[in-house]
Order: sequence, then structure tokens, then C-alpha cells
Amino acid sequence: MTLILPLPDEAATAALAAHLAARARPGDALLLEGPLGAGKSSFCRAFLRAAAHDPALEVPSPTFTLVQSYDLPAGPAFHFDLWRLDGPAGLDELGWEEARDGIVLVEWPDRLGTLRPADALTLALAPGPTETSRVATLTGWAGRLEGLGA
Repeated sequence: MTLILPLPDEAATAALAAHLAARARPGDALLLEGPLGAGKSSFCRAFLRAAAHDPALEVPSPTFTLVQSYDLPAGPAFHFDLWRLDGPAGLDELGWEEARDGIVLVEWPDRLGTLRPADALTLALAPGPTETSRVATLTGWAGRLEGLGA
């Protein structure tokens, strides 16, 4: 299933993140694709805050640490930013296998190579017609995205 959603502003991106956080469960992977500045980190921040039920949750970018972990009511979550990796070789050191028991959000999932989860939700963000708008293309999670485009 593929769903294309216009996101007119950052509030719409945050609302989408909250809807997906409510549907996510341990073992899920959300793979975020898009160019620099497409809103991947903003989406992850909104997702984690919604999943934590804490709008003030500190969610630093994992650009330099490569992974940040969170204890959420539904279980652990891990936010990976793989921009600085050349491929999947360094994922063992980051605890990839252990993280897969929780919810993983992955920016730059092309670096996962053969470790890319087949059952993941891929969220591709692209610039929209205005400076603050985006277009989200969601692929995956069969049967779990109903009602998002309504």
C-alpha cells in the first residue's frame, strides 16, 4: 500500500507523526527518506514526543551520536541517523539487533543495505509547493494506515 499525503506545514507533519506513533508497536521500523532539510528529524522528534506522551521531551538529533534511545510507555525506541555511515558494517556497534526488539526510526535507511527490514514503514518526505510544506509518501504497514488520508 502506498499513501501520498500533502503536509502544508510543520503542524501537519507533527500530526502525521502522532498518528503513526499511536499505530507503532515494538518490533516496528520506520524508515525516513528524503533530502537534507526535508523534515526527517522534525518528524522523528514529533513521533517520539507523541509516543512518550510528553510534548516537552528532549529529542536531540543523533547526527553525531548516530543513535539515541528512549524509554516509552510502549517499550524502548531508538532513533538512528545513519548519514555518516557508509553501509551496514557499523550497525553492530550501534546495537542494531537489540534495537529491533523496540521501535526504530531510521534516517538515511539506504545505509542499512541488507539489514533493511522488509516489513518496515517507509516514509519519504519531499519538499512541497511552499517553503514550509512537504509531501509524504508512505509505503508499507499493510492494513495499518487506514484513515490517515481522510
